[in-house]
Amino acid sequence: MTVNSSTPAGGTLDVLLGNYPHTRVLRDGTIPVEGAECRFLSASPLHSAFPRMAGGLEFDVCEMPVATYLLARDAGVPLTLLPAVLIGATHHHSLTRLPDGPELDVRRLAGHRIGVRSYGQTTGLWVRGILREDYGVEASDVTWVTTEDAHVASYVNPPNVERSTAGGVAALLRAGDVAAAVLGPRAIGVQGVPLVPVIKDADHAAQAWTERHGTVPANHLLVVRDDVLRTRRDEVTALFRALARGIDATAAERDLATPAGRAVTAGWSDSLARCLEIAARYALEQKLVRTPVDLARIQKDAAFLEG
Repeated sequence: MTVNSSTPAGGTLDVLLGNYPHTRVLRDGTIPVEGAECRFLSASPLHSAFPRMAGGLEFDVCEMPVATYLLARDAGVPLTLLPAVLIGATHHHSLTRLPDGPELDVRRLAGHRIGVRSYGQTTGLWVRGILREDYGVEASDVTWVTTEDAHVASYVNPPNVERSTAGGVAALLRAGDVAAAVLGPRAIGVQGVPLVPVIKDADHAAQAWTERHGTVPANHLLVVRDDVLRTRRDEVTALFRALARGIDATAAERDLATPAGRAVTAGWSDSLARCLEIAARYALEQKLVRTPVDLARIQKDAAFLEG
C-alpha cells in the first residue's frame, strides 16, 4: 500500500491498480495527484481484485477488465467507466496449443474443447470474437472448459461451458482434456509450458484486424464506484488527470511500434470508441450480456473529465 498525498479535498481514495510504468509514477509520487489523497493498493494475482470490486465494491477506483466491466454493467453494478486503457494487446496469438500436439485448422474448431480461465475472461472475449469474425467459428460451436468462475457472481455460463477442477488452463492442455487454450501474452510466460499459436501467421492476422478496425483491443480499463463519483468528483478527476500525465510521461518505456504499446491511453478517442463498440458487440454475440450496450451513455457518464 502506498499513499500519495497532495492537497486532499477530503478522505482518502482507495485505488487498486496493477504495476506498470504509468501507474508506478503515481504510486511513488513522481507524478502527484494534485487535489486528492490516494491510497494505492495492490493485489496478487491482480485478477483476484476484480470479483472483489464487481461483487463487493471494495475499492473506490479500480482497474477492471473490459469483459468484467460489461458483465458488471449488465448486472446493474453501480460502476462508471473512466476512459483509460491500462493494458491492451492483439489476441490472434492468444489461442494456443502444445507444440508437440496435432496441428489445428482454425476454421475447423467446431466440436473441439478449448480451455479458458473463465468464460467471462477478457482475452477469451477477444479470441471468440476473432474466431467468429475472421474464421467463421461461432462461440456456441465450441465447448469452453473453464477453471474459474466469472468475476460477476450472478452471471450464468451458456450451456456449452464446462467447469474443470483439474488445475489451471495449462494443466488441461497437458492432460489432453482440451485441444487448445486461451492464454494471453502475460499468462503464457508463467505457465511453464512452451506453446504455439493455433492461428498461423498470427502477427500478420492481428495487424490486418487492427488496420481494419482502427483500434487495438483493450484488456484493462478503469472504473469508479458511482457513489464515490457523486460525492468526490473533483478528486476522481484529479486522479484521472494524474494517470493521463503518467501515461504521457512513460511513453518511452512502451514500444509504441507494437499494438500493446499503442493501446495504453487516457481520454476518449475514436480508437477507444471503436474498441468498446467491438467488445460490446462481441459480448452480446457470445451471451456475456443480455442487452445491447449503451455506448453513448457510457461516454456521457464520463463527460465530466473533458471539462
